[in-house]
Formats: sequence, structure tokens, C-alpha cells
Amino acid sequence: MTLNFRFAVVSDLHIALPHTVWHHPSRFHMVEVSIPALEIVFEHLEQQQLDFLLLPGDLTQDGEPDNHTWLQQRLAQLPFPVYVIPGNHDFETKIPGKQSIAAIDFPQYYRKFGYETAQELYYTQQVLPGLRLISLNSNYFNAQGKLVGRLDNNQLKWLHQVLEQAAEDVVFVMVHHNAIEHIPHQSQHQLGQRYMIENAPELLQLLQNFGVQLVFTGHLHVQDVAQWQNIYEITTGSLVSYPHPYRIIQFHQDDSGQNWLKIETHCVEAVPDVPQLQQMSRQWLGDRSFPFMLHLLTQPPLNLPQIEAAKLAPHLRYFWADIAAGDALFEFPDFPVSAQRYFAKFGAIAPNGKPLLIDNNTTLKL
Repeated sequence: MTLNFRFAVVSDLHIALPHTVWHHPSRFHMVEVSIPALEIVFEHLEQQQLDFLLLPGDLTQDGEPDNHTWLQQRLAQLPFPVYVIPGNHDFETKIPGKQSIAAIDFPQYYRKFGYETAQELYYTQQVLPGLRLISLNSNYFNAQGKLVGRLDNNQLKWLHQVLEQAAEDVVFVMVHHNAIEHIPHQSQHQLGQRYMIENAPELLQLLQNFGVQLVFTGHLHVQDVAQWQNIYEITTGSLVSYPHPYRIIQFHQDDSGQNWLKIETHCVEAVPDVPQLQQMSRQWLGDRSFPFMLHLLTQPPLNLPQIEAAKLAPHLRYFWADIAAGDALFEFPDFPVSAQRYFAKFGAIAPNGKPLLIDNNTTLKL
């Protein structure tokens, strides 16, 4: 039997009903467009003859019960199966005055969307004959009570057992935090490491041992395809952040048994109250970029003086927006040589130094 199926990935929905929208001046997420944007996406996906939909976490703005309830009811109306996992915004939010669900409650909201028999925040499903989905929970409270990206030991033991039993299947892994770096030195840099799974090397080696080739993630709010050995990690940007993307993907097995993955990216261009959504959301990120770019310039490895960094930061106003859109190439000829080289590495460049534009629309030979 040859596998041939079509599915979609929509990540970091951050659903916020109007009465729950958190109006904080520095928030990056345009959560006020979350529901109309999702409705536009669903209208499109319902025309695509999909076999299933993956939602890799951050389903809600900040774990509000009303937002989980709304999403649960809306997903039940779709004509194809949906599989979800929690993100770091989906429960136990530490924001004063906010009510959020407890971690233990999350599966109760999504019994129809992967958690039918699950007793934990992770599960596995035989999605199609020959295709197994393993959905992992990367939300971990460390000894200081801080929520970080990590897989606990029990989950890793369970994963090993599931992989042993799935030897004949194609296996997809879905997890919120990144297992493979999508930006340079992501696992070491102060700004990037919080988007990574702390024990990613252990996870990747386990997946490599069992021949797993595809991991689907979110959290970083960027469009990117990264590779470690034979494993591809496809991270999908946020529906409430520029460029408001989602993916439609075709998996195909040819007559010789070779597996192929065709990836298409689509973006929500406008919603009823925001006809210029792309322009507005790019501006939204640019308006909030200065303190982060200043931090990037003054921290290792650049370590620029504050005065020099303050002069360069305005030139990086849309740097993160361009990364979020995927397939970006960067040149800053007026920057110091060390900074030119550093920022060029953030572009879609292959090891041989040539452009490698695979973040949005590509076909991968697996």
C-alpha cells in the first residue's frame, strides 16, 4: 500500500474572544484578529479535501476557559479530524488577574481532538493506515516553578515504547517547542533558548534511531524548515502574527517506495475589520522591535556598546518580521563587518553559501 494524503498545519492560534482580549501595550500578538483569521482559514481548508489538521499548541491567548470552550466547539464543526497539543500559553498562566485552566484540565477540553483515551498531556493516534501521529507535551515546570520546554523522563520512556511498536508506520511527531534550531545558536542564546526543548539532543537521537523524519512545531512564530541529519522540523508561524501563515501539505509515496512532502504556505491577507492586515501586522512588529534588537546587538556574540547598538537597531526594525515570513536574505552593508556576517547567518542560506528558499513552498525528498 502506498501512502498519499493531504493535511494542514495551523499554529499558535492564540484564540481570544473579544471580552478576553488582553490590552497590553507591548504585546506582540494581534489576538483581536484570532477568530476572524481562523474562520477565513477554516473556510479555505474545508475546500481542500484534507485528511486531517494539526494544531501544534498555543491554542488560546493565555489558557482562558472561555477561549478553550469556544475552540473546542468550533473544531467539532470541521469535516476532517483535528489533532492538538498544548503550548506554553494554554494553561496555568502567571499573569495577575487572569484566569486560566490547569494543565490537568487540558485533555478534558480536547477529547475529540487526540485525547480520547489519553491520561497525560501527550498521546499517539493511528491517523491513517500506515501513518502514526505522536503528539508530545513540551511544557515542563522546572524546580523554580518556571515553565520551560522539556520532555520529562516518563514521556521519553513512553515515546521509546511507542516508536518500537510503530516500526511499520510512517511516523509524524508534533510538539510545541522546537527540537531543531531555526535561528543561529538558538539553543544557547538568551533570546532563543526559551523556544527550544532543553533536552532536544536526547529526543532527536531517539527519533533518529527509529527512522522518524518529520517533526511539526510552532512556538517561535516563524516560517522555517530546519534539518538535523535525516530529520526535518517544519515550524509554522502564528496565525495572529505577521505574515499570518498556515500550511497545506501533501505526503506522497511513489511506486519505488520513496516518500515526498510537498509544502504550500498560505497567508491570511485581510479580515473584515482590518483590510490591510499584512501591512498593519508588519508595522505592529516593527513598532515593538527596538528593545529586542538592542538586546540582540549588545549581547553575545556581538557585544556592541550600547551607543553603537542604539544607532544600528533602527535599521533592524523589520528584521524579525522578515524572519517570521521565512526565506529571508539579509544584507546590512553599513554595519560593522562582524555584524554583517552575524545577521547574514539568519537568512535562508545553505551551508555552501547559496540561497536555500525552502521555508514556505518546497518539495522535500525524505
